[in-house]
Amino acid sequence: MARKVVIAGGGAAGLCAAISAAREGAVVTVIEKTDSCGKKLSMTGNGRCNLTNLDMKSEDFNDSARGRMKKFLQKFGTDRTMEFFDSLGLIMINESGYIYPITGQAASVVNALYKECERLSVSFCYNEQVKRIIPDNDGDGISFTVKTTGSEYKADRVILATGGLAGPKSCGSTGDGYYICETLGMAKKETFPALTSLICEDETLPSDKGVRMTATVSFMIGDGVFTSEYGEIQITKNGISGIPVMQASGLIAQHLSEKRPVSASINFFPDYSEEEFQKLVSHLLALPGERKLGDLLNGICNSEINHMILTRMKLSPGMKTKNVGESMLRCVLNQYRDLRIEIKGVSDYKKAQVTRGGISLGDIDDNCQSIKVPGLFLAGELLDVDGRCGGYNLQWAWCSGFLAGEAASCL
Repeated sequence: MARKVVIAGGGAAGLCAAISAAREGAVVTVIEKTDSCGKKLSMTGNGRCNLTNLDMKSEDFNDSARGRMKKFLQKFGTDRTMEFFDSLGLIMINESGYIYPITGQAASVVNALYKECERLSVSFCYNEQVKRIIPDNDGDGISFTVKTTGSEYKADRVILATGGLAGPKSCGSTGDGYYICETLGMAKKETFPALTSLICEDETLPSDKGVRMTATVSFMIGDGVFTSEYGEIQITKNGISGIPVMQASGLIAQHLSEKRPVSASINFFPDYSEEEFQKLVSHLLALPGERKLGDLLNGICNSEINHMILTRMKLSPGMKTKNVGESMLRCVLNQYRDLRIEIKGVSDYKKAQVTRGGISLGDIDDNCQSIKVPGLFLAGELLDVDGRCGGYNLQWAWCSGFLAGEAASCL
């Protein structure tokens, strides 16, 4: 008799789990709290859906997950992800190691997953929120009762893929699974918004649309750097954003929650060594002293950044460089290698792409099965796994979803 598998959540991990379980012969039902599946997936990668990354390592994930991620990625890594999507008829393209659907549309990924579920006779129940999962210990083997806002389902195995807290408005993510897991005795790590922008309160920050520039941004507690990232950043009157900032945001949120003061040091000349930059400074100082300070800085950096630095140092762009003095000019120019901005907070879950924290990996085995509740499997963002921007979080969704679905139908 075919095993009945109920999956809570129709996101990336849930859909992958449904296909994996159904391919192994299970009768699968997906319960989705919104009116359609794959909402968050359809928005990933700015609507292009970065499926995975050829440079996939355990070090690309949060510290608490790295020890387990190596084994998970050995079981279901980038190669198996690409094989999986190839089996759905989805053509992929490699852009410097970042794997996208050739269509350039995340909607085609959602459609491919849904159509395969349809082909495998997976059932979907929409607009129902899973409220409780009750293990039925009747002595006849493992079974569950899944209670929702509108119904009740019997299952031989259950997969929780309800997501985290990121995207509550757009995706309906409210962390329902955390409560369910905790009532079943599992431990939840504290959660934070991740892959999001940072909030700053600084009157000198650029106004209006802000500034986009390539830079290295280092994040510090005191004068100690705990992480550095390179790439395009955006500085606005509200704070800083861009992929380099987003990469560090989850860790920064954690530090701020522990009352540790965090600041950013931005280097607008990341390709210059210190020696090369000081040669540039010496060259600029050797230019005619009749030149105005604003004119001297005009060819160095974006005008908004120039204005920001001069405002901080209480200098006027109309001042002649000969009246500023060499020592002060060096101080001004060195700001472009170490522009400090204090971080006051991170943007909330509405703007976050993923959730940092969640159900501890110590509560699941290598098949994503709960150690405390046999027959219950966990997948995706619900777990304490978050990766870098660039296909890493979706790789975890495919990996955990597939392994959970496969094991739920067989074990």
